[in-house]
Amino acid sequence: MRRFIPLASFLATAATAQPPAWSPAPVANAPEPPEVVASSAPSDWRPVAPENLLVMELADGGRVVIELAPDFAPVHVANIRALARGGWWNGATVYRVQENYVVQWGNNEGDNPLPEGVVAQPPAEYERPAAGLSPRPLGYPDSYAAAAGHVDGWPVAWDPARGMAWLAHCFGTVGVGRDLAPDTGTGGELYAVIGHAPRHLDRNIATVGRVIEGIGALSARPRGTGDLGFYNAERDETPIAIRSVRLAADLPEAVRPRFEVMRSDTQAFTRYVTGRANRGGSFFNVPAGGVDLCNVNVPVRRVAAR
Repeated sequence: MRRFIPLASFLATAATAQPPAWSPAPVANAPEPPEVVASSAPSDWRPVAPENLLVMELADGGRVVIELAPDFAPVHVANIRALARGGWWNGATVYRVQENYVVQWGNNEGDNPLPEGVVAQPPAEYERPAAGLSPRPLGYPDSYAAAAGHVDGWPVAWDPARGMAWLAHCFGTVGVGRDLAPDTGTGGELYAVIGHAPRHLDRNIATVGRVIEGIGALSARPRGTGDLGFYNAERDETPIAIRSVRLAADLPEAVRPRFEVMRSDTQAFTRYVTGRANRGGSFFNVPAGGVDLCNVNVPVRRVAAR
């Protein structure tokens, strides 16, 4: 027989329970995040190197721009650059769209030879030494790591006891599809997170970047009805064709996209995080007094050619 606890007894027990080690401490009159961005100085931003910008053109006209993170997965990122320059994804497809999870694309590594220079069996770049990263702590607890915060505008978690750090799986994060261990994936099969942050994937897959423009061209797709969201040919679900994937560094100057990311080592970013954790204004009646790592939404902006 199921036993029910009367509400009055539950409330009385909760009132005398040991308080948590941390509790929200809202900040009154915190800055509004859009105002922080609008009033920021040019020095509060860093440019994204063209060598770290991956531009994917879909056959139906959609465009997705990805910033690569070589400081966290150097071998996989080097593979991705070689794959792009070798035309690996030209004519490939987006073949998996799973609700509240990921979109995945690639070109069947088992049937197609990899371009020259691609490391077929990269190391497991799931984390890296934290030494030299100088992270800015988030200032609030993280459910998946002893510490969390930002490094150069990237959402990062780390373990001070082991001295290791890793990129967090947030919305828009791009990771490498792989088979069962010890396989780590070459970077030929990639996915982007389109749902609630699947932080359980942290340190289990190589995270190589994030979508900084055009996420809607992936997240707004019809969901696949096959297992794990794969498109089902028996139901006439057609994968989305990819026209090309190129590095911005290889595009003509006149059409090369340029972006800047808000630096996370500035006073402006500190004010931005405080604002994200304590939304106020005319809409929010109760400031949260806390924020999740993946809800900071580091600002990214497109800039004109200089």
